[in-house]
Amino acid sequence: MDRRHFLRTTLATAALPSLALAQESKAKKRILLRSSWQTVNIGDIAHTPGMLHLLEKHLPEYDVTLWPSSVDNGVAEMLTKRFPKLKILAPTAEAKKEAFDTHDFLLHGSGPGIVGQKSIIEWTEKTGKPYGIGGVTWSGGKDNGEAIKVISGGKFAFFRDSVSLELAKSKGATCPIMEFGPDATFACDLVNDEPAAAWLKEVGLEDGKFVCCIPKLRNTPYWEIKKGVKFDEKKNARNEEMKEHDIAPLRNAVIAVVQQTPMKVLLCPEDASQMKLNKEMIYDKLPEDVKKKVVWRQDYWLTDFAQSVYNRSAGLFGNEQHSPIMCIGHGIPAIVCRYKEQTSKGFMWKDIGLSEWLFDHDFDEAEKGLTPAVLAIVNDPAAAKAKALKGKAVADDRMKRMMDVLRASLETR
Repeated sequence: MDRRHFLRTTLATAALPSLALAQESKAKKRILLRSSWQTVNIGDIAHTPGMLHLLEKHLPEYDVTLWPSSVDNGVAEMLTKRFPKLKILAPTAEAKKEAFDTHDFLLHGSGPGIVGQKSIIEWTEKTGKPYGIGGVTWSGGKDNGEAIKVISGGKFAFFRDSVSLELAKSKGATCPIMEFGPDATFACDLVNDEPAAAWLKEVGLEDGKFVCCIPKLRNTPYWEIKKGVKFDEKKNARNEEMKEHDIAPLRNAVIAVVQQTPMKVLLCPEDASQMKLNKEMIYDKLPEDVKKKVVWRQDYWLTDFAQSVYNRSAGLFGNEQHSPIMCIGHGIPAIVCRYKEQTSKGFMWKDIGLSEWLFDHDFDEAEKGLTPAVLAIVNDPAAAKAKALKGKAVADDRMKRMMDVLRASLETR
């Protein structure tokens, strides 16, 4: 072989891996994740990292771009720290057009409804490409017809509670795969351990020796925590009417924990309005001897910090949904108290086998049973942990099913 022929052959051979990589890159399919609805609630933040973790774990060979509504208040930095390869769609028409041109599938992430319904319609009209819905509550509404059309047009629609699933079926949705698929927040693994551990030490809370409590009003007072939201007199009146009814059972449980066990209690927020609510409705109304073993968190926190605190607790109870989900996702016992203004999402606790940890304020269940349930968790942590892990296993199995269906939808395109 002469030198010229040798060089040509060597160069051609060397180029083969690069060519193969280029072809693989070109063929690699891309998922556009419509999620990140707002940042004033750690649960609404947690939807996105939960889904990103599921995609990373079950579909690592696919590229993912996040199409957010809001990633302010440090959320973008928190997400990219955990997912350094993540691309976040810029809020420009040019960026959206490029994403529509280059992505193969739109995945609507978990949420309180089909929050990105208009985005799905836009995607469908402009691209004709497939989409799916992953882990939402659906309560119907004025636009039932359009919503049913959107649900029916998807490759799949997973509902995070069985009540929503049955409602969609009863309204005539014909999506080929409609199943129970939990909120992706169960898969959120963001943590910020060092600052959380330092703060717990500062306020005198030891690992495993405290429980968390979160209150909530019937209607989140967004006019207090989000710019541009007008005061709602009707919702505020309902809040004032029901807040003692809904929060007194939590306060009673706090008192029982302090007086009957060695545990302390952390009053903490899920959304940015609840620090004030904790002080007004729980801390300030406690007996002085009880206050000594109760910590009131005065500042809002982000999902990663909160998760690290929850992971060090003996459990959590309250009127919120997503902090309990974050707990169960890490095997930490958690009790949910619900009411009708929260939609049907609380019933996912029954769907994952945690009925004993679900109470309904509309039927005074929390008033009758919350304190014994909290004390049971504190007094038998091994049994409570086992129950939490059993619920987590159900959620994990259903989330894997959602990812398997997504993979099949991508591979058949």
